[in-house]
Amino acid sequence: MNETPEQRRRTMKAVRSRDTKPEMVVRRFLHAKGLRYRLHGRDLPGSPDIVFPGKKLVVFVHGCFWHQHPGCPASSRPKTNTEYWDKKLDRNVERDFSVINSLEQQGWSVKIVWECQIKNNMKLEELASDIKSAPVKSAKSTKLN
Repeated sequence: MNETPEQRRRTMKAVRSRDTKPEMVVRRFLHAKGLRYRLHGRDLPGSPDIVFPGKKLVVFVHGCFWHQHPGCPASSRPKTNTEYWDKKLDRNVERDFSVINSLEQQGWSVKIVWECQIKNNMKLEELASDIKSAPVKSAKSTKLN
């Protein structure tokens, strides 16, 4: 598909970073399962899409293209302007890795749901089960002598 620069600009401008269709599907599913959460934890590295503060668990809903889901056909790279896209997509993957490491070092559990997995209710059921079975993590208590 050959787009003019103006068409490409409009397409890219329409790409959302939050409240995407896949994210909304996951949120509705988890809410219907009785799970309550916070959205877009701005105080956490990477501003996770869904945050369960009491369980110290976060969920990222990743688009297969933007986050380069390994082995997924939707993660194929554009054949035009390859230098730009390679740099951009490689940086996204590096940032994801860094954010996950940072969250895990702070004691958070990280779950990733890929856009292509959302069509599979089994994956969502597995996610809900993992969240429900995650232990509640209490704040560190201080010992008095």
